[in-house]
Amino acid sequence: MTSRTGRRVGPATIERRRVKITAEIATLGLPLPGSLVERSTRCGNTGCRCHGDPPQLHGPYLTWTRKVDNKTITRTLDPAQAERLRPLLDNSRRLRELVSEFEALALRQVENDPAQPDP
Repeated sequence: MTSRTGRRVGPATIERRRVKITAEIATLGLPLPGSLVERSTRCGNTGCRCHGDPPQLHGPYLTWTRKVDNKTITRTLDPAQAERLRPLLDNSRRLRELVSEFEALALRQVENDPAQPDP
């Protein structure tokens, strides 16, 4: 493995980072998939201010969007609900980051192993 400075990093360094990643994953709370988005919308009433020039959209509305069985599910939340979900969504984002780093470590370990065949 090569460090950010371009120097070669050995198996002990990879193992130390693996232990740190594993420990951080263990401290994360529940991860909730999806994203929290603030939306402003137009209604179906053509005489409404949201269709004016300039438009004055309705909202903002907080929504939680996620995929379930390959379909997008959206739920409108009040501000209190959004604040309760925000840490869970942050946990999910951090978990994805850590898993990606974990996979990169495994890849570097395999690439640095002389006993591994070339791809």
